[in-house]
Amino acid sequence: MVPKPGRITRRQALQASVAAAGLSAVSFAAPEGWSDSDLIQPKQMAERLASKNGPRVLILHVGFNVLYRSKHIPGSLYAGPGNKPEGLELLKSTVASITKDREIILYCGCCPWDQCPNMKPAVALLRQLGYKNVKAVFIEKNFAANWVQMGYPVEGNTAGG
Repeated sequence: MVPKPGRITRRQALQASVAAAGLSAVSFAAPEGWSDSDLIQPKQMAERLASKNGPRVLILHVGFNVLYRSKHIPGSLYAGPGNKPEGLELLKSTVASITKDREIILYCGCCPWDQCPNMKPAVALLRQLGYKNVKAVFIEKNFAANWVQMGYPVEGNTAGG
């Protein structure tokens, strides 16, 4: 539908309202089963990495080791795949000495978010253990598309991997 001259579309009105409120023009609704407060967008995560200020955060990769070895978020630790008992045990041992109020950010990126077998079990375990400040990086398609190709920083095998 083409708006009449001098009229704006609902989308344009919404974008103007969002801009006037000082919010990002990119809208985001948390996927089913998650709240906005559970998630951090890749761009926000990259901005946090670039900032040297603020509280220290523990960043954990809860996907498959081959992906972590290929490329991962700088400073992140490998904590095992969240869909396997041995991965959850590794996650438990990784956080064993961490205070319950420390911010912990988990990510995977093995596949599209709604198909990822690792995130929900890993987040659920940490909450069950009493960690109060757990977030997940919302990687909608996969780590390559939503992180690497966006130019966000990586460590690991960056030569063709």
